[in-house]
Amino acid sequence: MDKRKLMLLVGALIVAIGTAFAARSLFAGASTPQAEAAAKVPMGPKVLVAQRALPVGTIITADAINFQPWPKDMVQDAYFVEGEADMQKLLGTVVRNPMTAGEPVTKGNLVAPGDRGFLAAALGPGMRAVTIPVSARTGVAGFVFPGDHIDLVLTQTVKGNGDAGMALKASETFLKNLRVLATDQSTEQEMVEGKTRVRTFSTVTLEVTPKIAEKIAVAQTVGTISLSLRSLADNSAELEQAIASGDVKIPAGATKQQEEALIKQAMARPIESAKASYVTGGDVSRFQRSTVPVATAPSGGYAAPSSGPAPQMSANGQPVRTGPMVRVTRGKDTETVSIGAK
Repeated sequence: MDKRKLMLLVGALIVAIGTAFAARSLFAGASTPQAEAAAKVPMGPKVLVAQRALPVGTIITADAINFQPWPKDMVQDAYFVEGEADMQKLLGTVVRNPMTAGEPVTKGNLVAPGDRGFLAAALGPGMRAVTIPVSARTGVAGFVFPGDHIDLVLTQTVKGNGDAGMALKASETFLKNLRVLATDQSTEQEMVEGKTRVRTFSTVTLEVTPKIAEKIAVAQTVGTISLSLRSLADNSAELEQAIASGDVKIPAGATKQQEEALIKQAMARPIESAKASYVTGGDVSRFQRSTVPVATAPSGGYAAPSSGPAPQMSANGQPVRTGPMVRVTRGKDTETVSIGAK
């Protein structure tokens, strides 16, 4: 190796060693970066916020809203501020615009009882409001509040035609999962020492479909209507059955928000029970009937309901009114007799 190449190699080696020492010194002398805390946001007064998602028509209860600290620069005049707003007066108001959990409650989002359109805001699309009379006995002794869900039980006495002995006493649950809108024209819940005060009421306003409204109107003429308070767990169990049977269908590709909305809507819908549960007097006492009384025929024969023969016609072509017809069997002989005939 000639002298010139040797000098170049030695020079390159010296430069490499110097660069390595310089890099080592640079990294050794550098300090570990320190994370700087973000500037603390000054908090202002507590404002009223939604504790959970509140869709349109929700009746405000004590567990639906609460006061929470809010950034000072973000407090608006429309918010309800602690110390200036009385939360007790907001109980029973109705949500006009949907709110998400943690969203501040504004004055424009609520409709108070007595305001125009209050009841219409509480009703869901296509729903109606009906009022039924109740008493302390039929109204769960006052333990029903606006926002609760109830079942309706119809109790009636079924008599036979004529003197057929003891009448049938029966009771059946003919409607389920109806939402209570108001009691005695009020949606307010009176609070005493942080607890809801129980009070009796004489009327209850319910949210129903138009068809159910017709059923309730007829039921009030048939017998006595009683309220049966539902458990929240009942809605979940019946919802699972409805989803399994296909009555409630969740479309494929639905987002989580859409799925939750469909489930909440299904849990709140009234149920017209096709196979209503019922109990007769014979189920509670051996001395009561368990079937509908059957009318007795004249002369002590057995009478079975019958459509009867074609009506008799008078000379002028008008039907002769002979009253209800029954078919009477005495031994081997059967004849049709008019109950009103002499």
